[in-house]
Amino acid sequence: MLDVRRLRVLRELKLRGTLAEVALALNQSPSAISQQLAQLEREVGVELLRKTGRRVALTPQAEILVDHTTAVLERLELAESELGVSLGSATGTVRLAVFQSAALALLPGVLTLLAEEHPALRVEVTQREPETALYETWIRDFDLVVAEQYPGHAAPHHPELDRIPLTTDAIRLAVPPRSRSRTRIATIEQAASSPWVMEPRGAASRHWAEQTCRSAGFEPDVRFETADLQAHMRLVESGNAVALMPDLVWTGRKTGAQLIDLPGLPRRTIFTAARSASVRNPSILACRDALQRTAAQVAAG
Repeated sequence: MLDVRRLRVLRELKLRGTLAEVALALNQSPSAISQQLAQLEREVGVELLRKTGRRVALTPQAEILVDHTTAVLERLELAESELGVSLGSATGTVRLAVFQSAALALLPGVLTLLAEEHPALRVEVTQREPETALYETWIRDFDLVVAEQYPGHAAPHHPELDRIPLTTDAIRLAVPPRSRSRTRIATIEQAASSPWVMEPRGAASRHWAEQTCRSAGFEPDVRFETADLQAHMRLVESGNAVALMPDLVWTGRKTGAQLIDLPGLPRRTIFTAARSASVRNPSILACRDALQRTAAQVAAG
């Protein structure tokens, strides 16, 4: 009988690419990972890894094992989920990945609901950019992810991950308060000569913002680049930049910034995703329910 733990190490190598990354993910030393893979090779009696420069590549036989390991892990996760359903209560730990604006707007309410209604449930939260978090949920680093999708920019799809809409919010042009504004801005075209703050290149929000500016007939002067949306807010409110920002970032916060509607009234979609084998797990259901209720409350407010 092949050892599932060693098979999982092989699968992790397929997904992460290097022994060092596998060791980091599994909280083990690289030498321990190498020993487990060597033991697996002895068990199956065939070569599983070949050196290619400084890296290792999986042999065709290793690829076969990885495919079967994926099916085994899915089945085990399904068994855990059905066990939870039979108990009828949300317990254990849920690893939740969430991006910044959703964390600021939703997490306080979500965690309060879960603490009141499911005290035996432990929720571990990590801030991640949506594209990264979706992949990491697929490879089992997280159990549930809150992700976003900008108009005309589909978020990455991964096998085994479902997708349930959570809420939407408007994206508007945020410009400094009138008392701090150097020029009057009432449309995105009038912001063409202003300094801009945007998220780093590679983020879906950055690509969408640049395309929106180009569609308005200009290339934005991006002087400030940060993934911290609270920094965006402060730069706008202090009169030093303009930005395209979704409404969720202003939740529970008064601002003097002027929020201007964009042509077509674009909206961002926020959704949750989990692996199909775990979607009936009471702990995942409890988290999704708390997220839905909190998102509805925020939208109504």
